Amino acid sequence: MKRSQKITRHVCPRNCYSSCSMLGYTVNGKLVKVSGDSKHGYTKGKLCPKGYNYLSHVYHPERLKFPMIQSRRGSGEWNRISWEEAIDHICHKMIELHDRYQSNLSLCLNKYSGNFGILHNSVEGFFNSLGQTTRAVGSPCWPSGLDASIYDFGDYKHSNPEQLTYADTIILWGSNPIWTSIHSVQYLYEAKSRGATIITIDPVYTASAKKSDVYIQIKPGTDGAFALVLAKFMYEQGVYDEDFITNHTKGFSSFREYSDTLDIDALLMECGLTIDAVSMIAKHMKPKRRTTVWIGFGLQRNKYGGQNIRAIHALMAITGNIGKKGCGVMYADLSNWEFSNRITQYYSHGFTEENAYRSVNINDFAHALQDTTDPPIKMLWITCRNLMTQNPDQRLLYKGLLNMELIVTIDQFLTPTAKLSDIVLPTTTNFEEWDIVPSYWHQWLGINEPAINPYYESKSDLEISCMLSKRLNELRPGFSTFPYDKQPEDFIDAEFTEKLYEQLGISNWRELLDGPKCLNVSDIAWQDYQFKTPSKKFEFYSEVALQNGKPPMAQYILANESTVNSQFLLITNHGQFNLNSQFVNLDLLNREEKEPIAFMHPSRARQEGITNHSYIQVYNKQGEITVKCILSTDVHPAALLVQAEHHIVNELVYYKPTDMGEISSTYEGMAFNSIYVSVKGIKK
Repeated sequence: MKRSQKITRHVCPRNCYSSCSMLGYTVNGKLVKVSGDSKHGYTKGKLCPKGYNYLSHVYHPERLKFPMIQSRRGSGEWNRISWEEAIDHICHKMIELHDRYQSNLSLCLNKYSGNFGILHNSVEGFFNSLGQTTRAVGSPCWPSGLDASIYDFGDYKHSNPEQLTYADTIILWGSNPIWTSIHSVQYLYEAKSRGATIITIDPVYTASAKKSDVYIQIKPGTDGAFALVLAKFMYEQGVYDEDFITNHTKGFSSFREYSDTLDIDALLMECGLTIDAVSMIAKHMKPKRRTTVWIGFGLQRNKYGGQNIRAIHALMAITGNIGKKGCGVMYADLSNWEFSNRITQYYSHGFTEENAYRSVNINDFAHALQDTTDPPIKMLWITCRNLMTQNPDQRLLYKGLLNMELIVTIDQFLTPTAKLSDIVLPTTTNFEEWDIVPSYWHQWLGINEPAINPYYESKSDLEISCMLSKRLNELRPGFSTFPYDKQPEDFIDAEFTEKLYEQLGISNWRELLDGPKCLNVSDIAWQDYQFKTPSKKFEFYSEVALQNGKPPMAQYILANESTVNSQFLLITNHGQFNLNSQFVNLDLLNREEKEPIAFMHPSRARQEGITNHSYIQVYNKQGEITVKCILSTDVHPAALLVQAEHHIVNELVYYKPTDMGEISSTYEGMAFNSIYVSVKGIKK
């Protein structure tokens, strides 16, 4: 190739199952093409529509080019400043707040999953280097399910996704891989070609449900009730694995006693299902039929989300579908990525991981801004997040942000959150920086190298952290212990451990520049039946859960329908062409042609006097939105499905915790799918 041309390797760092390996094609310093990397054993050279449109993202005309300062928060009056001016302004404010409160607790970091690259953890490393600060912690995404996995299995891991091909029955429980995990669909089709049955259990007749052999439309939030019914039914029908139960589980007798008290008819009524649905699934979970359940994240974003998943785990344990080829529960897997995490561990003298920060709840951040005292939060650092399109209690959050003395946001675009900031710093894409991006779904790892120079004056989170540390120490020697004189490659060197090298079959991470590598670990989770619970067995009955104030076993609490019969459960689908607020500005969305739409079952529409394509007001105590209403039997009568491509839906969401999440994430998860709304027709 000519010297002006080069091909570089990249990994998509978005919060997604695939962590796609990509190739960037650069001519004369300009990225001209992005393709999939055929050397990656899971993504196999294929990308999703978002991946193929990364060029639009990198060179989007709305992308931020320079540091900017706002004359007055929310005014929209922005002025370009230099990086030196921005860093100097920020550092002087940090020191002034430290002197005022004699600590750095008035500084608050709010960061989540906008970029999964490990070098982006330099932000946590920088804040750890300041002594004790305040940090928004927790997870709006998946913690109830993670805790459920910890209580039952002792850890969260699953089999290689390729094991789907060996299953005789695949249950997509609240998952829609055709939209959200396209690279796994190949395994579903391979399983079908072998004669496997695919069952979808979901309140919405999704694209994946339409490709399934069996579809069961369940009432939102009642998945745990249905799983318990199935577990009870299977056992009573003699469809259970006595050897697995006897030798590899703890507490089954207690679970069985609880199961005896369950009223199948009452639970099925709760789910909006009949015994025919139970019989249908039981037929496909007969002995010697290998069953895999793929649990989506949505069903644990529920008031009793953790219990829902524990009930599914119990069903799989009773039937012995754990630790075997083509069997198991698929939810999340980070168990094998043993990086050193050195980049986060530059603690100031006297501080450790246990006391490096004062935590506030990331899901209840609006109240945290209001209620945190001694000292209060005065300066907010936001990166890898867009609070104003993702957090609950938007009105209270807006009020809290207005009370900050300084808000700094690092982003690629002027998001709604950035518009409420004082200083906005432009950051790089994954085509302009070094990074490592592991997956929570598969075991392949690729390296991310720069293809082009940073866009205008964009800088990575790592470079910004180094600049801050350097300037702070110039102003106040010893203020930060974060190393500012290292190169990105030095930080990568420190992240890889000898064990990780051994599992990848390489001696240095630079070998990944020749292509991704797969960890040499078992393809089948829990194949040795060496669970990581205190008993070393699968635990139907968890003493740890009991000690943490949780029910020791999977249970279901009947809902009080008297207060919500006239309301709808508010749910959203996961966007096919966007990822929360990321990619919403790409041309492939045709966003100008779209308007907010809600889908309602015709039977409920008749009750409410709503006609097809009319406009409705959707409201609750939190706020109200106006959307066009489309009538569809694809959505359960109890639910109102609002398209996720429009983030006005968050105006209706208030903080409601799930039942679990504290072990994996410090705080409970967020019950986004347990929010109730009312509707009324309007003229427009």
